[in-house]
Amino acid sequence: MSEENYEDPNLDPSEELNSGETITRVTGMFKDWFLDYASYVILERAVPAIEDGFKPVQRRIMHSMKDLDDGRYNKVANIVGHTMQYHPHGDASIADAMVQMGQKDLLIDTQGNWGNTLTGDSAAASRYIEARLSKFALEVLFSPKITDWQASYDGRRKEPINLPVKFPLLLAQGAEGIAVGLSTKVLPHNFIELIDGSIKHLQGKKFKLLPDFPSAGEADFSDYKDGKRGGRVRVRAKINQLDKNTLVITEIPFSTTTTSLIDSILKANDKGKIKIKKIEDNTSSEVEILIHLPPGLSPDKTIGALFAFTNCEVSISPLGCVIEDNKPLFVGVSEMLRISTERTKDLLRQELEIQLEELENQWHYASLERIFIENRIYRDIEEEETWEGVLKAIDEGLKPHIAHLKRPVIEEDLVRLTEIRIKRISKFDIDKAQQKIEALEDQIAQVKHHLANLTEFAIDYFKRLKKEYGAGRERKTEIKLFDDIEASKVVIRNTKLYVNRKEGFVGTALKKDEYVTDCADIDDIIVFTKEGKMMVTKVDSKTFIGKDIIHVAVYKKKDKRTIYNMIYRDGKGGATYVKRFNVTSTTRDREYDMTKGKKGSHVWYFSANPNGEAEVVSVYLRSIGNVKKLKFDLDFSEVLIKGRNANGNIVTKHAVRTIELKEKGVSTLKPRKIWFDDAVQRLNVDGRGELLGEFKGEDRLLIITQDGVAKTIIPELTTRFDDKIIVLEKWIPEKPISAIYWDGNRERYYVKRFLIENPEKEETFVSEHKDTQLEIVSTDYRPVVEMVFYKERGKDQKPNETVDVEDFIAVKGITALGNQFYTEKLKQINLLEPLPYEEEQEEDDEEVETSDAADDHADETTDAPNSDSPKGDGTQGSLF
Repeated sequence: MSEENYEDPNLDPSEELNSGETITRVTGMFKDWFLDYASYVILERAVPAIEDGFKPVQRRIMHSMKDLDDGRYNKVANIVGHTMQYHPHGDASIADAMVQMGQKDLLIDTQGNWGNTLTGDSAAASRYIEARLSKFALEVLFSPKITDWQASYDGRRKEPINLPVKFPLLLAQGAEGIAVGLSTKVLPHNFIELIDGSIKHLQGKKFKLLPDFPSAGEADFSDYKDGKRGGRVRVRAKINQLDKNTLVITEIPFSTTTTSLIDSILKANDKGKIKIKKIEDNTSSEVEILIHLPPGLSPDKTIGALFAFTNCEVSISPLGCVIEDNKPLFVGVSEMLRISTERTKDLLRQELEIQLEELENQWHYASLERIFIENRIYRDIEEEETWEGVLKAIDEGLKPHIAHLKRPVIEEDLVRLTEIRIKRISKFDIDKAQQKIEALEDQIAQVKHHLANLTEFAIDYFKRLKKEYGAGRERKTEIKLFDDIEASKVVIRNTKLYVNRKEGFVGTALKKDEYVTDCADIDDIIVFTKEGKMMVTKVDSKTFIGKDIIHVAVYKKKDKRTIYNMIYRDGKGGATYVKRFNVTSTTRDREYDMTKGKKGSHVWYFSANPNGEAEVVSVYLRSIGNVKKLKFDLDFSEVLIKGRNANGNIVTKHAVRTIELKEKGVSTLKPRKIWFDDAVQRLNVDGRGELLGEFKGEDRLLIITQDGVAKTIIPELTTRFDDKIIVLEKWIPEKPISAIYWDGNRERYYVKRFLIENPEKEETFVSEHKDTQLEIVSTDYRPVVEMVFYKERGKDQKPNETVDVEDFIAVKGITALGNQFYTEKLKQINLLEPLPYEEEQEEDDEEVETSDAADDHADETTDAPNSDSPKGDGTQGSLF
């Protein structure tokens, strides 16, 4: 190490302070020490090499296992001890690295308890478990003749600088490491897809790589960014509904274990984010975690909450960092595969060149041997007395016969001929020798052909790897596009919100005051006061908003369907205005003015309408001056919906005595078109999948499952669906449901027609016997079914029969057994085209579309018109 001083050379190394203390300036050796340490950690421990995909400890383990390989299993403790000849670290780090490689089931053939990656259970001690190289490892990792070697750390042995790996091993196994100043995280990819990608690259075609995790699960790779820095992968557990009170997790996200997953679920339950009754872990070779739910809790909502608040969904940030030429290289997985494929092609070329050289040498020696024996040149050396004379005699004897050889005869060739035994000469068969030479010529021609067509040879090599080792290595992780889950929509409302309207406080601790709603501690709440002030704030135990609160509710961000209707007075003696608005975004804890902001402003009327309902109110004026009309009606449906900052329209310039609700309203918002995307099993409003219809606020979805359960739900975009659903459509209350089922208890078919009587209740409409089977469900008005019979022995085939279900049975209750349909087992029941039916046309209410002017400051000056038209039910308003 250099002792050079890196401080100012004009300063003394030691400087005496006024207090008598001495400062000794540190030299620059520590700067070099840290740089050396950082380089060592990056190059020798944490980051894999691009050439073979191994970290040094992994490479040395593979080399040691090759040293010890005799086809039988070796104790891992023995392998670890042997590896310590090459790896200058403790046995624990070697054993841990070896267990991790063994658990990936690619390079190491394991025996014994190697742990469980699903549960997180550790492997047995290294003295109890055994290992040997897999056939795949023996084929793709080793080729001593083209391996570059270096001295081991103590100089006693040779170890490979890089193994000649002829496969994209780094991408197959993945890698993770934290060095000094940088880290790496290469996600594992599918064995077969990597080979297909390599073949496509060699063919000049484009390819795309996506990770595949050994723990399976579902993953969204839309933001993968080829595994480069800044990318993100979302991985989810596979959760299904076992029954109405039980969920089952059968696959877990990569980087988690069943233990860590259960811990995160219990933690979320303790915090009130989710609510579960109990949890069971039945995992062994396959994952099975049972989550038992309390009665009355929505399984769909719980699944969403599990993704939002537990490790059932994790986000993984890949970072492609490798070592190339002793320097870190940040690169994507596609480029890693290209580099690996080109290196494999080059290694195959080197092996072919070595094979060609060996074959040509064999051909050369075989040809010389034939010439030497066939022409009895060995007799020319009988009279020679010196070694030099022997070699010269052989050389002279060969000259007339070697014109066809591909290289000159050297002394080594002559010496080799002298080593031929008499027994071999006496039994020499010219025909067999010629056959051997011709076979060698064929092999040489084949190798030359491979070298001339190296790309095709490499493609065939990858195809052979796929054929021999690809069985059972199909993709495990399901590729999906995940919908974002809003935590506020799936969180369990675990607390209650109260308000003290007069004093202006809201919070969860005001239990003596007015109850508002159930809420969660992550919710925001929106509050309006009588002065026309608005504020959005986070749920807390007690928060002061402002005196005379007129409305408080849980706030939904980006909610365009909740419309606020308001009539207010501008200042103490100003005009009265009406406005309709929504609140899609705000700054938390900031006070907003819903009036013009003048002192003394007063809210006469306010209502919050979750589906844009527009009511009719009566406005009563004070009898002051020459006011002729003291009462008139105002219809909110004739007021445009604008931004919250709009001033509104003038209702009257006269003094208002009071405003009363006259008629409740109906929604003025345009119905939403809702689609069902079968790929992600979710509803959406983006036009993906099958259109279910246009839905107003009160409309519901009809769901019927294969196990005979019927229910209706409000179509929320966060709802999850499973594969058991056989009917998913807009619910028309007056439209009957027809069902034919085999009753396992009575052992015969029954048919029934029924209506959903209680839309809030989930009901089973078939018997609960284990052999009961739902055969046909139809939501047509007049369904027709076809009965296909089994052929009875000795009789002609009975012709198919059609049945008009409407004519067969009348509409009854959902719990009714139904009418007997057929007593014997049918071969098949087919649903045919329904009979024609003319639906009654209903007149739609006039619809008013929402204005997109979110921040319209225009001041309308026209009086609001009156209306006496009748309206349906709507949200009640508040009078002040």
